[in-house]
Amino acid sequence: MKRYLITLCFLLNACSNLPPTIKNPPLYDISYVQVIEDMARYKNAPVRWGGVIVGVENEQNFSLVQVLYYPLDDDGRPQTDQPNEGRFLIKSPEFLDPVVYTKNTEITVAGTIIGELERTIGKKALRLPLIAATTIYRWPVYVYDNYYNGFGYGYNPYYGGYPYYWGSYYWPSYTPFIRPPFRRP
Repeated sequence: MKRYLITLCFLLNACSNLPPTIKNPPLYDISYVQVIEDMARYKNAPVRWGGVIVGVENEQNFSLVQVLYYPLDDDGRPQTDQPNEGRFLIKSPEFLDPVVYTKNTEITVAGTIIGELERTIGKKALRLPLIAATTIYRWPVYVYDNYYNGFGYGYNPYYGGYPYYWGSYYWPSYTPFIRPPFRRP
């Protein structure tokens, strides 16, 4: 029972920690395809977009993050199981450490479209929408912990034979952090 209560607390806590700008979309939610078709029309429009980080470039006074766009679910998390629609750039006045904002990290950004920048990907030059970020949210990575999954009794010759309890009493099956491996004495 404790296990389920702890898991429920983690889930409720994770939902309540979303910033309001990420949790609630703008009044008119503008899609990526609409902006690509006519970027000048949507200049200074508020957006909430998300995806997976491709790379981070740090300049003297700002950081640029290149993101592979994915549609968002109801909570604002990128749906990486859907097909991506293209790329966009995030401009942040803060220093964004490339070690923290690593490649393939899922993020959601709230901000305004301030223009477009040209980037070369391979040998092709593309014009990508540029968003001035007000909020950038990195989604936590949940690691499936197969070793501690479940509970029960069984035979273990190393600990006195049968019956032997195995399972995860204190750890949930999905952990939002990577912990060191458990070692028994």
